[in-house]
Amino acid sequence: MSRLSEDVRASLRLFAFYLANGTIDMELLEDIDYRPALMEFGSPLEMVFTIFTNVLEVDENGMVTNEGNAQRRAAQWIRHHCDPSYEVDPPFQAWETELIGP
Repeated sequence: MSRLSEDVRASLRLFAFYLANGTIDMELLEDIDYRPALMEFGSPLEMVFTIFTNVLEVDENGMVTNEGNAQRRAAQWIRHHCDPSYEVDPPFQAWETELIGP
């Protein structure tokens, strides 16, 4: 089994970053402030995408093999972000929260 390529993960992470900063397709969305409708802060959403895509695995045919696990790990991070007393089990490994790209 393999994970999504670093290039794909970086693209998804940057999409989330630009979306959260209100800088996605500035020509099309120039006069529209969509951020309040989508999120309050961008960094938490960026980490959610990061964890989901870092944990997501695909087989040799490109088929996702662990979507539920990837969603659960992202949900655990959200829970901990909203409730610091929540202990993530098992604790996150460095590769799960590694930001890929510039």
